Formats: sequence, C-alpha cells, structure tokens
Amino acid sequence: MDDTICAISTTLGVGAISIVRISGKESINIVDKIFEGKNLHNVESHTIHYGYIVDNKNKIDEVLVTVMKAPKTYTKEDIIEINCHGGIATTNKILELLLLNGCRLAEPGEFTKRAFLNGRIDLIEAESVGDLINSETDKKRKLSLNGVTGSISNLINKIRKALLNINANIEVNIDYPEYEDIEVLTNKEIKPKILKVMEDLDKLLKESENGKIIKNGINVALVGKPNVGKSSLLNTLLEEEKAIVTDIAGTTRDIVEGKIVLNGIVLNLIDTAGIRDTEDIIEKIGVNKSQKIIEKSDLVILVLNYNEKITQKELDLINQLRNKNLIVYINKTDLQKEIDINEIKCENIVLGNTLDIKNLEELKNKIIELFNLEQIETSDFTYLSNSRQISLVRNAKKSLENVLIGIDNGIEVDMLLIDIKECIDYLGEIIGATYKEELLDEIFKNFCLGK
Repeated sequence: MDDTICAISTTLGVGAISIVRISGKESINIVDKIFEGKNLHNVESHTIHYGYIVDNKNKIDEVLVTVMKAPKTYTKEDIIEINCHGGIATTNKILELLLLNGCRLAEPGEFTKRAFLNGRIDLIEAESVGDLINSETDKKRKLSLNGVTGSISNLINKIRKALLNINANIEVNIDYPEYEDIEVLTNKEIKPKILKVMEDLDKLLKESENGKIIKNGINVALVGKPNVGKSSLLNTLLEEEKAIVTDIAGTTRDIVEGKIVLNGIVLNLIDTAGIRDTEDIIEKIGVNKSQKIIEKSDLVILVLNYNEKITQKELDLINQLRNKNLIVYINKTDLQKEIDINEIKCENIVLGNTLDIKNLEELKNKIIELFNLEQIETSDFTYLSNSRQISLVRNAKKSLENVLIGIDNGIEVDMLLIDIKECIDYLGEIIGATYKEELLDEIFKNFCLGK
C-alpha cells in the first residue's frame, strides 16, 4: 500500500460533474504537478480550491480540488478529489494525466480495502459500504447504513468481549492461582455465562433471517405445466410484457426474470419453462432448468388452471414441494370450474386470474403472510445480512455447544478454553480481527473502481 492510487468515482458519461479520487502518500505531490491554482502543499486539510487541470500549460478543465490530509480521511491516507465537468473525454484525460505522473489505477473497492487495512473501518462496515451503494429499497438502505455506522459491529464486539473476559479470567486462574482477589471460574460459574452468550447468538441468527430477506430479496419460482398462465402471471405482476404469451404449449423454453418490490422487499420473479414430459430437445433443457430453479428458490408459486382437472403430475409436484415455501395459485377463475380443490394438499391456496393486477392482491397478501413481511422490524435493522457472516455465527454457536457438552461431562476448565477461543476467533473473522487475503479479494472484487 505504498503506492498512490486513483480512479473515477462517479459514473462515466455525460453529466454535470465527475469526481476523480486519489489516495496515497504522493497524492498532493502528483496533483500539484497538474494543478494550476494554489500550491496544494500549503493549503489546510479539508479545504476546496479553484483552478485548472493542465497538461504542459494547456488547460484541460476548470476544476475544484478538495484536499484531505491523513489521518482524518476515508483511507487514513492523504486523499484528493478532483471535481471536474462531467464528460467521458475530460474525465479520462484527467485520469490519464494522474497515471502519467505517478498514480496507479485503483483495483475494484481498493479505497475501501485500504480503509479496512488501515483500521478506519472493520470488515462488516466495509461489506456494508458495497451493500449501501447497491441498495434497491429503503429497507435495504437502512440495513446497509446500520452496518456502515458500526451498529452491527458493536453488537458482535459486545458478544466477543463477554467471551474474552471469560477466557482471560480462566487463564489468570490457571497461570496465577495464588491471586485471591480474582474470581475463580469453575464449570458451575462458566455455564450461565456461556448460556447468556448462546442466547445472544441465537437472537442474532433469528433476526438475521430478516437481514437476508431485506438484502437479497425473495427468489420466487413460477412453475406449472404449459399454458396455465405462468408468463401471464409474471407480466401482470411486473405490469409489463416481459414474457411471451401464446396458446402454444412450450412457448417459454428458457428462464424469464423480473423484479417487483413488496412491502419494501424485492421479489425476484422467475418464470420457468412449463414442466411436462417432452421429446423436444430444447424444451427438455428448459424443463431441466426449471427443476434446478425450484431447488434454489425461497418460494414456489405453482400455477394451476381453474377450468381443468388437476393431473397426477401436478399432485406429485405438490408432494415434492411439501418441504418448501409453496403457494398454489389457481388461475383463470373467470372460466368454468373443473378443478377439485380438495385434492390439493397445501395450506396456501389462492384463487384468481391474471387479467388484472387487482386480481393478484390476495396472492401478494399471502406472500406477505408467509414471510412475515409486515413483522420485519422497521426501526432496528441490527441484522447480519450475508452468508459469510451468518455462517461464522453458526460456527461460533457450535463451538459454544461443545463448551456446554464439556461442562456437562465434567471436563477440566482449562480444556474448555480450546472451544471458547475457537468461538472468539469465529466472531473475530466477522469483523475482520482475523482474515485471509483471499477473503478480502473476494469481498472487494464486486465494488466499483472508485470506492
């Protein structure tokens, strides 16, 4: 991290302004070479200065240059931001001059990565920065902001500190048994302390299910035999003609996707190929894809026809999906009834038709009810929101379960330290107290260049 990096921090294109960001110990020296205005070495930190970017005394653009000196910056390094006129040619020319004068083009997310490595933010806060940028809904924005501001990190640190205190107390008991003013922890005293931490982890895991829904949305697979109205259902929910709708069976041969927002939660709708036995090679590929989509989905909406008797294949599919979130949507209620609803062994049955969006309100309400969307907390968004973090909490909980097993089996206190320390390490990985370089590469590779 000895080199100085630069990148365009705004979307490249036609606009009022563009921002080019520079970070590193040579930031001021490099920008001062191409800036016609005040000597940037002599200005106060966190000040803005008017002038021109020049190339061999040829003016490139009229700019405002913001100077922010270490350590009170985003990366804890010297940072300069050049506010220039928006436009591809102008912005790229300024970036080119910076590169020619000693900067290196930043990698995706490298500014935030430096903020983490320099101790400005922890790993949860770093991940939340990316989530905040990509927020699609207000709930997702609030969830991400809670991560950025450190609310989630504070919760993890509080739980970790309780374990560190237990760990330190046990080690003092072992190393300095003569200290009479230190509480001697036996299995009996340790157990309620571990149970309290377990309770906190259980609460965190339970509430983080909400976090996953807020962040990732709900993947909804629309399935059923050909011509039951899956594509019409998708189009009506999206209020646009996304999927081709015809009376010809097998029209949908590949996956068609779209998104809607329901109670502040994104529904990722996936219209699958009609499930049926077919000799058509292309259609068969689509059917196989549909089966894979069903396996990965959070919710399956099985579409049936009101004016047709239910088939054995549809009954088999309902049975196959009994362990998943399933809604049976009976379409075309404007036609003559032929289906026997009593044959359907599913708690969530909705009748309607896809002719009008108003006819789908009951379906939407059933989704809200099934995922308790109205119960998702709207004032406290202190949730973990990604699989990495949640997996580490599960591992930490498993370590504490081993501690409790050891206590119940009368294992010596010093042997319990192995699992207690393992739990502490897992929690440390969440906030980045310990990490592997490959993990950082994975986290930051999806960031934009200028963040």
